[in-house]
Amino acid sequence: MRQREESHLIMSEEGVLGLMLMAILGFAAFSRRLEMSVVTMPLVFTAAGYLAHLAGAELVQAEAQLEVLKILAEVTLVLILFSDASQVRLSQLRKNAGIPLRMLLIGMPLSIALGTLVAFWVSPDQPWTLALLVAAILTPTDAALGQAVVSDEAVPAHLRESIAVESGLNDGLALPVVIIAALAVVEASGGMPGETAGSLTQFGIAQITLGPIAGIIVGGAAAKLRDFAVGRDLATDAYQGIFFLAAAFLCFVAAELIGGNGLIAAFVGGLTFGNLRKGKSAFVAEFMESEGQLLTMATFAIFGVVLVPAGLAHATWQTLALAILFLTFVRIVPIMLALTGSGLAWREKLFLGWFGPRGLASILFALLVAETYQIPGLDELIACVVLTVMLSILVHGASAFPIVRAFAGAKSRGPAS
Repeated sequence: MRQREESHLIMSEEGVLGLMLMAILGFAAFSRRLEMSVVTMPLVFTAAGYLAHLAGAELVQAEAQLEVLKILAEVTLVLILFSDASQVRLSQLRKNAGIPLRMLLIGMPLSIALGTLVAFWVSPDQPWTLALLVAAILTPTDAALGQAVVSDEAVPAHLRESIAVESGLNDGLALPVVIIAALAVVEASGGMPGETAGSLTQFGIAQITLGPIAGIIVGGAAAKLRDFAVGRDLATDAYQGIFFLAAAFLCFVAAELIGGNGLIAAFVGGLTFGNLRKGKSAFVAEFMESEGQLLTMATFAIFGVVLVPAGLAHATWQTLALAILFLTFVRIVPIMLALTGSGLAWREKLFLGWFGPRGLASILFALLVAETYQIPGLDELIACVVLTVMLSILVHGASAFPIVRAFAGAKSRGPAS
């Protein structure tokens, strides 16, 4: 009798797949209306994944779940970084380059430092190196969680460009800090990472210098090759999307092969590709609206199945407090300070401070640390990341459309007299 009840509770793989496909059909069918609501794609598919878990579904074999999610998150993040960067116009960015530079060079270090202090204050019994690791994992932002904000022309271009550049580069800039902090945690707990201060410094320098070099070379070569082929009518329209996909991952692979940061390479490569290529770029948007969206849907569904249950199981008041603080105080204060004297109105500074969603990068870094290092308190760290991403999906997704509507209203009213 018990065996029959258990088999009744566990949903078949075909049943889960059917429900996921129905969710995709439903979201696609009402996507125009949903884009103008607080119901976002990450919210729908994270919830669908968690419901599949509650139904006893097993989308992926238990021993392979974390690895599958890590690969899927990495693939999706590389593609999003390359795609978003390819649509950033350098001519427009040069006019307001100081804003994202302030956010990256001043705001990001301040966020990591303040986040470390806050994490240590919330959990003083844990080593400060673990607090630094938590801060480094939770600092990178993911503009994809509020796509309406970065894609709608009602939002001023200088703000959209700043968000795209910040979220594109802070992932790669944070990764060396994550690795160094993880090694420091292992060493503090009695492990033997086998790394010296000199080698860690070399690692960090290589990550942030060789990555952009690989991106520029590969992205530039890909743009020239595409223009050559398209100009002589050698390439079909159908294969331009595949060319785009291969260029994105070649940037990542090339950087990793030479010791650079693949995420930085993907963003810089997309920036180079998008600004050097000639002709129309409709194929980029079309590709991301199909294959790119499917990857993102799958990633958040697996996140809902695998990490959300684990995070909720180990959630405490400390992890919840950290999640709330990292989405508010730890993000907004450093950005407001970094933008002091930038010429932006206080509402624009507050907008840039508020709109710092946490998503794929934080998930990927947490999985990387879990897979590679023996970190004490790993369950609590995962819980903190999961709660932060879940809250970000809710609050940033819910606020994206109202923000766009507010900007549209201000734009229609014109400048105040």
